Amino acid sequence: MIEARHLSKTFADRKRGTIHAVQDVSFQVEPGQIYGLLGANGAGKTTTLRLLATLLRPSSGTAVIGGHDVGTAPEAVRRQVGFLAASTALYGRLTAREMIAYFGRLHGLAEPEIAQRTTRLAAELEMDDFLDRRCDSLSTGMKQKTSIARTLIHDPAVMIFDEPTLGLDVMAARAVLRFVRDCRARGKTVIYSTHVMSEVEKVCDRVGIIHGGRLLAEGTLAELAARTGQRDMEEIFVQLVTAEVAA
Repeated sequence: MIEARHLSKTFADRKRGTIHAVQDVSFQVEPGQIYGLLGANGAGKTTTLRLLATLLRPSSGTAVIGGHDVGTAPEAVRRQVGFLAASTALYGRLTAREMIAYFGRLHGLAEPEIAQRTTRLAAELEMDDFLDRRCDSLSTGMKQKTSIARTLIHDPAVMIFDEPTLGLDVMAARAVLRFVRDCRARGKTVIYSTHVMSEVEKVCDRVGIIHGGRLLAEGTLAELAARTGQRDMEEIFVQLVTAEVAA
């Protein structure tokens, strides 16, 4: 469902010169799989996700999502992708329900379909208690659930989550993780980026670790544990990144 092929992205900076944010990154994600993309701040993780979501154009290489190339068919890719960024904003004057419906209309959905999908997403994300409250009155967890619902209102086959539990309390984070696992059970393809290593252990089928714009390693948790001799995901991550820095 997702195939990154030698994906690269460079930026020009007046002070620092050419910045190689993503360098020759290749990986595949199958339908019904959760792929964890991990990296420290500045590692190239978010840039990679934005390339996949067609928010940025690759400098070289490409990615194919659902048979569509991100460079030559970005609109077809967007119809299949739901992208939740860590900085997703909401319109404060709209209720959560109105916010979700607004994005449903942007995707060309009919009103009855929007209503049906909103009801389903609200139940899955435990939003019924605040669905008709204005977004500027919602807690951080409520806002994040609303952001997830409006991102997925068009029922995309591919879901990209960038730090979806950032700033959430334990109960809200658990609800989000449960929803992500439910997406996998329905055959969705998920890329999940987080700094919380315990979440990786709970939901991810395969993991890719990126540093300095390059993919250092990927595999199942068991494969990465065997490679490093570590069982804890945090220790696996630190060992692989430290070895790269030392080299």
